[in-house]
Amino acid sequence: MDNKEIVRRFVDEYQTGGSEAAFAELLDPDVVDHSRPPGIAPGAEGVRQQFEAFRAAMPGFRATILDQVAEGDKVVTHKVFSGGQVEIKVIDIVRLEGGRIVEHWNVVDRASA
Repeated sequence: MDNKEIVRRFVDEYQTGGSEAAFAELLDPDVVDHSRPPGIAPGAEGVRQQFEAFRAAMPGFRATILDQVAEGDKVVTHKVFSGGQVEIKVIDIVRLEGGRIVEHWNVVDRASA
């Protein structure tokens, strides 16, 4: 499975679908989130906290990939988080190692939120 497919699975199966199996398989427990908001735990637990918050705040939450570009060990994904009346555009950069996401950076279009 190539890096783009790993990220696509994470977006579809965990971010949208809430699959704990995909979360455990595709995300390193010690993932470094360089864009982690204040008050959010480090590592995989912080990622879980953020997506639980999205699901609680946005009924019918889903992440939709608009475009992806991969080079070396990094994948850039342009996507939209949506639910209820809210739509948030996001660009993520993730670094993968051994088939798992180990680092994350993002830019969120807060004006569209």
